[in-house]
Amino acid sequence: MGNSFTDAVARRTFLGFGLAAAALPAGVAGAAQGPALEVWKDASCGCCEGWVRHMQAAGFEAVVHDVADLQAVKARNGVPDALQSCHTATVGDYVVEGHVPASDVRRLLAERPRARGLASPGMPPSSPGMDIPGTPYEVVLFGGGAGTRVWAQH
Repeated sequence: MGNSFTDAVARRTFLGFGLAAAALPAGVAGAAQGPALEVWKDASCGCCEGWVRHMQAAGFEAVVHDVADLQAVKARNGVPDALQSCHTATVGDYVVEGHVPASDVRRLLAERPRARGLASPGMPPSSPGMDIPGTPYEVVLFGGGAGTRVWAQH
């Protein structure tokens, strides 16, 4: 049997920690939520689902919209025809077009360049969601004052 003074201190300490945790804002007491990502894709596109899973595994919180008219989404978000891919996403103030790796999106959010966003034009076989290794590809930064430039090579 324990000492009543020690038991009282232990109870008080336990209650204090519980009250402190309850006072924290949601998300601080639990797991931290990642950046919010909104994705527009065709309902039947499996590679787009693969990319969404890649982003979620990297900590992004994804909201997915299955739409019939992706061209309208791309036009509304200023994605040039030459840079288009199978899905379009937004994160923060940026557009992410196609199978851009999560690491490139995290870098974009950290560095905050003056640009519209990132694109992985077409559907590169080695990109996240496509997952066929062996084909190098580029991710480009677009819509900034300096035009389109290579952001990363994979």
